[in-house]
Amino acid sequence: MHFLIAGFIGLVGGVTSGLFGVGGGIVMVPAMVLLLSPPVRDIKQAIGTSLAVIIPTALIGSWRHHQLQNVHWMTVLVLAPMAVAGTLAGTWLTTQISADNLKRAFGAFIILVGARLLFFK
Repeated sequence: MHFLIAGFIGLVGGVTSGLFGVGGGIVMVPAMVLLLSPPVRDIKQAIGTSLAVIIPTALIGSWRHHQLQNVHWMTVLVLAPMAVAGTLAGTWLTTQISADNLKRAFGAFIILVGARLLFFK
């Protein structure tokens, strides 16, 4: 049964990834924590699983958006190295923060970003 749920989460994550540029963190992580526990044991494992899924999703999405001329490659060249550095820092931080506190921080982040998008330019 969890394979059907995981497939549905992947489908919704893929649609939101292509449509909004989000999917892994915003859709798949909360869905895995809420709907796939077990086999996903906690938010840390949901994050790691989501990041592994992002690889093919990002490649396909990037290629399609490139074909539509929706990628500014000079900006990619500046963003990518710092994003990699930030990812290394973020993965280290997951070893320092408990799963419960990480889940709370993630929820607060989602609320703040959502409020910003809804109420401010």
